[in-house]
Amino acid sequence: MRQAILDLQASRIRDVANAGLGRSDVLAFWFGESDEVSPDFIRQAAIDSLQSGETFYAHNLGLPELRQAIAAEMQQRHGAGIGVERIAVTSGGVNALMLAMQALLNPGEQVVVVTPVWPNLTSQPVILGADLRTVCLEPQDGRWTLPMDKLLAAVTPATRLLVVNSPNNPTGWTLSRDEQQTLLNHCRRTGTWILSDEVYENLYYLPTENRCAPSFLDIAAPQDRLVVAHSFSKSFLMTGWRLGWLVMPVDMTEHMGKLIEFNTSCASVFVQRAGVAAMHGAAGVVPGVVAQMQACRDRLFAELSTIPGLELAVPDGGMYAFFRLPGHTDDVLTAKRLVAEAGLGLAPGSAFAPEAQGWLRWCFASRDPGRLGLGAERLKDWLGKL
Repeated sequence: MRQAILDLQASRIRDVANAGLGRSDVLAFWFGESDEVSPDFIRQAAIDSLQSGETFYAHNLGLPELRQAIAAEMQQRHGAGIGVERIAVTSGGVNALMLAMQALLNPGEQVVVVTPVWPNLTSQPVILGADLRTVCLEPQDGRWTLPMDKLLAAVTPATRLLVVNSPNNPTGWTLSRDEQQTLLNHCRRTGTWILSDEVYENLYYLPTENRCAPSFLDIAAPQDRLVVAHSFSKSFLMTGWRLGWLVMPVDMTEHMGKLIEFNTSCASVFVQRAGVAAMHGAAGVVPGVVAQMQACRDRLFAELSTIPGLELAVPDGGMYAFFRLPGHTDDVLTAKRLVAEAGLGLAPGSAFAPEAQGWLRWCFASRDPGRLGLGAERLKDWLGKL
């Protein structure tokens, strides 16, 4: 086996979760998904597809109906210039990101990733033999901020790819329009590709005209060196379906179809039918999901803000509270103790970057905000007993 694979760090989130699996008394907030099932009409579309016998291969790039629906949704959010010829359907957001990196990175080429971030985004370049460099966000006055000078210095003509996740998992930090423009202009000068993970773009809580977070697609030209990854998982409550998509320059799309062939061949047809239903019903689903997420965020942050010394950055987007407790520097140990002693399941911050050692991530996506309140009470009680 390749040494790069042997050296991969196992998921610290899974490490903590494994300590609590099978325990019905644990309130689990460690994984990045809602505890609410996919809407009925989405599930019914998949059932109807299976009942009609759609159990065969599809086009590598996805069903024409789904690609058209995605293109229409992208144009509605981000303006003209995003046609079907720029869309590839993938087997989940993870697959979308890996395909993009396979298409863009040669072994030994330099990639810069903004962290803390979901560990797949730093592990995928390593798997491909790339030279990984990171620039870490910085917490300042209760907010996570991007050290732009450091990032611009890190991205040089030797940098093949810049990877940014905004809204960010785990911090909720979100790129501003000015920051996006600065990065786009800089990468145009250096010839660097941008891979923008925008799977949380709908989960954005500041007022905007198009009801989503700022996107590079709003300001980029169709032929810019930009690839944007998306997923049905978060704002459509479809994590288990494994369905996503990529937006890319037109001259990449045909070659992306080849890559999909050699990875997964295609996304399952019945899953894509569910995706078509989701896209057509987006206006009836997404606003409710976002409103529920915001209510959950506000409930949890109101509870956590009463804990003395707790450092908490309020997120503009995403579905996570990212915080640290005074005196608890070993986040993995703290998370495991919370499982064992408080029945509370959180993710350790060091899973997302070495610089996030000591932080904890709490997924607040829940159909019942009261469950978050109960979890906060368990945390307070546990701290009170120490």
